[in-house]
Amino acid sequence: MAWVNAISPDVPGPGAIGRVAVPDIVRRSARKFPLKVAIVDGPLRATYAELDADVDRLANALLARGLRKGERVATLCANSYQLTVAMFGIQRAGLVWLPVNHNLQPADVEFILGHAAPKFAIVDDTIYAGALGAVLESFVASFALVRYDSPGTHVHPPVAHAHPSFEELLAVGDAAEPLVEIEDRDPCQIMYTSGTTGRPKGVMHTHLSIYTALLNNVIDFEMRPADVSNAMLPLFHAAQHCLSSSMYVVGGTVVIMRTIDPGRLIETIARERVTVALSLPPIYAAMLDHPARAGNELSSLRVCVYGMMQMPEPVLRRAIEEICANFQLGSGQTEMYPCTTTFKPEQHLARIGSYWGDSCVSTETAIMDDAGNLLGQGEPGEIVHRGPNVMAGYFRDPEATEKARAFGWHHTGDLGAFDADGQLIFTDRKKDMIKSGGENVASIVVERALLAHPAVAAAAAIGLPHDRWFEAVTAVVLCKPATVASEAEILAHCKATLSPHEVPKAVCFVEEFPLTATGKIQKVLLRERFARLYEEAGTAVR
Repeated sequence: MAWVNAISPDVPGPGAIGRVAVPDIVRRSARKFPLKVAIVDGPLRATYAELDADVDRLANALLARGLRKGERVATLCANSYQLTVAMFGIQRAGLVWLPVNHNLQPADVEFILGHAAPKFAIVDDTIYAGALGAVLESFVASFALVRYDSPGTHVHPPVAHAHPSFEELLAVGDAAEPLVEIEDRDPCQIMYTSGTTGRPKGVMHTHLSIYTALLNNVIDFEMRPADVSNAMLPLFHAAQHCLSSSMYVVGGTVVIMRTIDPGRLIETIARERVTVALSLPPIYAAMLDHPARAGNELSSLRVCVYGMMQMPEPVLRRAIEEICANFQLGSGQTEMYPCTTTFKPEQHLARIGSYWGDSCVSTETAIMDDAGNLLGQGEPGEIVHRGPNVMAGYFRDPEATEKARAFGWHHTGDLGAFDADGQLIFTDRKKDMIKSGGENVASIVVERALLAHPAVAAAAAIGLPHDRWFEAVTAVVLCKPATVASEAEILAHCKATLSPHEVPKAVCFVEEFPLTATGKIQKVLLRERFARLYEEAGTAVR
């Protein structure tokens, strides 16, 4: 017998009492705070009651189209109210949400759609009108198009196209909760990795693993119903999806942003009285001297969350003094749904370096060697985790799944160690560790030295094939606007602070870095681009 919502206890259905389902967070907050604003998206201010009703409408509309529990529905959308409805509506129907990074190259989107084989897709009409339109037509049988540019309302005019609009899809859906039984270990989401070290893998999560991660964040970031948070990073990425969804657990408000822009973030914080900000270190750095700060008050902030990369000490000290007294680092992975560790505000200035802090409440963290032995304090090795927020596996890739969970722990591919106080220190990505002349060189150490040069805006250290060194430490540098630096100047700067084996053998200057949607440098693309550097230059001179 199918489970129905808790208002109808006469039809309990198997497993109803212990139900764990991600979209239930919206329904529960809607019952507690029906008139409270859940989402701000431009002029739209949608209440929890409105959000919950639209989630039901979409779920019922998808089921009415013949989609069956467990089938996949893709989204290729910018951050929006509609995307939020889509991700919860798909899951409320018992379907699997497949968020696709629409900024990828068409070939990468082809790979994801071909590999995941979604039955339906929800797509921004602007994305469909571009290069991805033909890809979608080839790989997805049917889809709906989203417009979100009409002012003042979230019920937009229908899109004039052969495919139904998102609004037309909602219009045929019943606002009653669908009769779908959901078990805690049912799949609810496949999110493809960012591909910083290779081809993307489809990370499968269940309702239990995602729900646990959300509750984990509520505790570790001390979220409250009065909180307001920005959604500036893309919702198809684990960090933003998880933090925003955690807000819906407590009945907080999420302010949608469609661009990663420091000035707009400043204005959004001031206008909406944001209390919990999520951004990247370069954005916080850009905020410090941004002209928008002069006319906008940021006193509403109680915590600024960041991740993806280290916050340089000078930037961190200024940010704590000038933007918000509490900065908190969150670390995690798509595979071990974030956060897994957090470096608390009170720890930041007590320990300077590549600290990831303590495990979150749902996660156990250890250091392991290649033979599966757990290591003690001060012993370097791979960072491994276990806990209920771990993925169910890689979609259609049992070999990679087995490798990732060897010895009963999830293997992150990150290297680190615990200090004397049990604080986790991140050393490097395992694949980013450079093996040069018999020495291990941590790319993060080299990058820290490069970023200390006054002309360097961004930098990456990579290992490239070399006849003598096996892998030659190589710096890839982006200079700040209106500044120049020669290779000799950069190398002299590095020699002053690095050990001889850590000093780059060459410096490659670029005008921009290949980045993931969350601002991570894609080193795999840099290695491909400069793979023959020393072969072409002649290894004898290096």
